[in-house]
Amino acid sequence: MAGQLKEVRIRIKSVQSTQQITKAMKMVSAAKLRRAQDAIVQMRPYTKKLQEILGNIISNDEGSSSTIQLAADRPIDKVLFIVVTSDRGLCGAYNANIIKLAKTTIEEQYATQLQKGNVTIWGIGKKGTDFFQRKGYNVNDSFRDSFLQLNFNHIKTIAETAANAFLNKEFDVVEVVYSEFKNAASQIFSVERFLPIPKTPVKAGQQNAKADFIFEPAKEILIEEMMPKILNSQLYKVVLDANASEHGARMTAMDKASENANELLKSLKISYNRVRQAAITTELTEIVSGAAALQG
Repeated sequence: MAGQLKEVRIRIKSVQSTQQITKAMKMVSAAKLRRAQDAIVQMRPYTKKLQEILGNIISNDEGSSSTIQLAADRPIDKVLFIVVTSDRGLCGAYNANIIKLAKTTIEEQYATQLQKGNVTIWGIGKKGTDFFQRKGYNVNDSFRDSFLQLNFNHIKTIAETAANAFLNKEFDVVEVVYSEFKNAASQIFSVERFLPIPKTPVKAGQQNAKADFIFEPAKEILIEEMMPKILNSQLYKVVLDANASEHGARMTAMDKASENANELLKSLKISYNRVRQAAITTELTEIVSGAAALQG
């Protein structure tokens, strides 16, 4: 009995210590989430409007878009995936979902390129980079520590490197796999075409509609100037989305862990009280039995 009581007491202390850690991590993630959420909420409308303008111009271009190299479609032989995950775990299935989506997309849409060894992974964040390295993919880990210096200038370097590689025909298409922040409890895991720049779909009945813009300087010069800046902003928005999603996922996971620890503590305390009551009952029985034996 004494051994059982000691074992239950040790388990209770262990769960209490774990609960303190999960509550502290939840509070830290909540504070980080507020800052990350403010950043992405402010950035998202700006990048969305820029993409609409550029996509609209390219879609309504009457032929000169073929000269715009960053928007030029060509046969897909070499593929680049930019996979954005976190540096740390303890955030539920956040990293697993992103990795699964990237792996599934590669195997289903780019199986031929994968067999040829023409699929390259650029990992932003350690979890995704380490996973694909273990699985034998062609991985460039130059950007795995990007979250340690999360600022526009650093992310701009990644976008410019990808754009230059596309222009040099090192890759024919660039896909980005990340988690779009919705709220603290949910994220939208998605694959977005980064290069070539996708055109805005033309709706039915608007085939002859033209973008209502006045260009100064010339349209081709303006587009060539806008494209790199919009790509930089787009990738920065992606990383901000992923950062907010990570903190939201971790806060939710730690909240659930704290609740589970609380339920486990209730169960352990009930077990402890049962064992303690059984021990007391046994002792009383022994005392009464001993007293009865002495009287006999």
